[in-house]
Amino acid sequence: MIFRQLFEASSSTFTYLLACEEQGIAALIDPVLETVGRDLDVIRELGLTLNYTIDTHVHADHLTSATKLKALTDCKIVYPKQADLPCADLHIEEGKVFNIGSIALHPLFTPGHTDHHYSYLLDQGVQKRVFTGDALLIDACGRTDFQSGDAGQLFDSIQTKLFSLPGETLVYPAHDYSGRHVSSIAQEMARNPRLGNDIPKEEFVQIMNSLDLPYPRKIDFAVPGNEACGICPPNVPDYLRSPCDIHDQG
Repeated sequence: MIFRQLFEASSSTFTYLLACEEQGIAALIDPVLETVGRDLDVIRELGLTLNYTIDTHVHADHLTSATKLKALTDCKIVYPKQADLPCADLHIEEGKVFNIGSIALHPLFTPGHTDHHYSYLLDQGVQKRVFTGDALLIDACGRTDFQSGDAGQLFDSIQTKLFSLPGETLVYPAHDYSGRHVSSIAQEMARNPRLGNDIPKEEFVQIMNSLDLPYPRKIDFAVPGNEACGICPPNVPDYLRSPCDIHDQG
């Protein structure tokens, strides 16, 4: 298996490359529109073919590159079943393993940040890895104050689906804003300031409901754009429009 963690600085988004070395096929988890050129360069340098883009949810802080990558590579767009997006080629759901060649990805339905959010468990090799999207972050978690968010639901998702994984499972989130790259289930259970040390659900909900976070700067165009699998809507600001050209690989 080939694995790469890639970073987009504007939205502090991690994109993950998973590839079956034997069959030469790859998938990108949570790809970002601005980094299409970089991602394709990495795939070509590794001698791979991009077969899938896989999003954990409809993002509010960046536009996915799913549609642009499909136009450039003929890959298939994969989204959570609960998102019910007509633009997706395949819908992922819990209980059905998603195969990337010899790689088996186990979808975990983890709503709360959004009502359709998924995490993806990779049980391959000596150590499990879980790609937690915006549900569980390093020393934090995704916000729940917009886009069908629900703090109580997020608490249940993390406690029952993620914190039930072995403690040594590596946690790879969709974002980090402090230069960190990876955590573990044991670390998050012990020291996550919102979720660790067996915090009661009621206290977590109170914390989440009192965060008073700023309005996401890209949400007004990112959500409708991502509901179309990355088509840029008319209200994308001019200074951000250059990656929207479907034929532009840069």
